[in-house]
Amino acid sequence: MTLLRLEGVSVRFGERAVVDSVDLEVAEHETVCVLGPSGSGKSTLLRVVAGLQPVAEGRVLLGGADQAGVPVHRRGVGMMFQDHQLFPHRDVAGNVAFGLRMRGSSKGAYASQVAELLELVGLPGAQGRAVASLSGGEQQRVALARALAPSPRLLMLDEPLGQLDRGLRERLVVELQGLFSRLGTTVLAVTHDQGEAFALADRVVVMRDGRIAQAGTPLEVWQRPASEFVARFLGFENVVPATVSGGAAATAWGKVPVPAGSPQGERLVLIRPAGVVLAAAGLGCEVVSRTFRGTHVALLLRPEAGPVLEAECELAGAPAVGERVAVAFAPSEVVVLPGTP
Repeated sequence: MTLLRLEGVSVRFGERAVVDSVDLEVAEHETVCVLGPSGSGKSTLLRVVAGLQPVAEGRVLLGGADQAGVPVHRRGVGMMFQDHQLFPHRDVAGNVAFGLRMRGSSKGAYASQVAELLELVGLPGAQGRAVASLSGGEQQRVALARALAPSPRLLMLDEPLGQLDRGLRERLVVELQGLFSRLGTTVLAVTHDQGEAFALADRVVVMRDGRIAQAGTPLEVWQRPASEFVARFLGFENVVPATVSGGAAATAWGKVPVPAGSPQGERLVLIRPAGVVLAAAGLGCEVVSRTFRGTHVALLLRPEAGPVLEAECELAGAPAVGERVAVAFAPSEVVVLPGTP
């Protein structure tokens, strides 16, 4: 069942459309992450749903009800910001209880509910701690408990892990995913971090210049980018014009095999780095750089013809910088992008 529906939503700042005719649905108990570079309109979209930003056109519906004219505090949504926005003059319990008071809970019920919420987010017994004494990860947990306190029908997260170090972000993403699954929470989050979005979301929405460039499951978006923009935003740089005929594409790197059923004619072709394979014979390249990535080595190759190539190889036997190698292409890692160049 659809909980949130956006119908042709537009937001303009002067003559510029920051959000441009966006249609989007979020089902109950679904986690949707909106991805995009700075200025793509993703945070403005979140503010529209919260009621913090008026729309120039379109409708926002929650549970089928048009939210035009409904104030922020009556929408039944919770919002957690990147900087957490905790009250420094209140202890942890006071911050979480603020969310309960917004729901109208009686003062006598605060203590037990605060304790339950802190247990839920992994901070048992932290009620009396000062906000200033908390680490970044602990502040994030308190902000989450406060946002969850009113039992919002929709929880919205604005770059929730943006200020945390990478290791902590990765741990908290796993915890959040499990928590939302247990609670059945409906979540709309915005982030510029694709790893965070792909780990957390049931569905990913990529925005560009106020419009939705692609929407789908993380696997769908990763495996089948809808455009050159999406491919490059996801970090894929091996994108070149090509002429596809049958099972091969003529590119600046020579003939590249493509999956069966690929679109034909003048296209753009993406080759993921994992599809650029070191071989006994093939396209000659010079190793320009190599970077250790933990499970593999990332290579930057300068081929005899065409633009530089990104490749991956196993740790054992990784070629040195300056070494000459030959590469072939694995069709399973080749994507013929929709549309024309």
